Amino acid sequence: MGRYLTPDQHKIVSDAVSAAELATSGEIVTVLADRSDSYGDVTLLWSAVAGFTAMSLFALFPDWFKDRWDDLVVGPLFGGWMHEWSDGELASMTIALGLIAFAVMWLIQLWDPLKFALIPGPLKTARAHDAAIKHFKVGAERRTHGRTGVLIYLSMREHRAEIVADEPIAVKVPAEVWGDAMADMLEQIKRGCVAEGLAAGVRDVGAVLSEHFPRDEDDQNELPDRLIEV
Repeated sequence: MGRYLTPDQHKIVSDAVSAAELATSGEIVTVLADRSDSYGDVTLLWSAVAGFTAMSLFALFPDWFKDRWDDLVVGPLFGGWMHEWSDGELASMTIALGLIAFAVMWLIQLWDPLKFALIPGPLKTARAHDAAIKHFKVGAERRTHGRTGVLIYLSMREHRAEIVADEPIAVKVPAEVWGDAMADMLEQIKRGCVAEGLAAGVRDVGAVLSEHFPRDEDDQNELPDRLIEV
């Protein structure tokens, strides 16, 4: 069904949502994402930094680079004879080193562990928050009769989680109240129990919602209970 959770694990989360909503008119939506962004801009930035660094090093220590090139390439090709570097050759070498460093840095960032290690923590947090807001606007905001939707968002690559609520809920429930739900959820997830962690977060969110938005007699389930894995 998804790359992180099996159908049985999806059921753990879905069942937790169904159970939590029995006591509240609130609607809980859960989203599990592989990543919150492609970070193409960060990849490009690090590649450009590597390219400019290579060119700068060549400009600072040209003799060292020229000697290595002559020893490894020119010497073997021309019987050990050295040559004088022209301005054109120096310019070409500068550009070539920059392009090579750019390409190498781009390629090694195709390996996700390194790619995400190079992304600053605050940027991961900001992108995860933006992604959570986007999913909330699409899947939960103003989608219920009383505007009582809550989104629990978990992004695996960034190791970030977000809880986003519709405006009527946000007015009554300060953001810090969701701290317990986040703590219980992340405690399980850090152990590798992703489904159980999401279910714990759902139960805590449900408890808060039931206090402020108890279930009406004619309440209907307006949003799907299933976990959305993207």
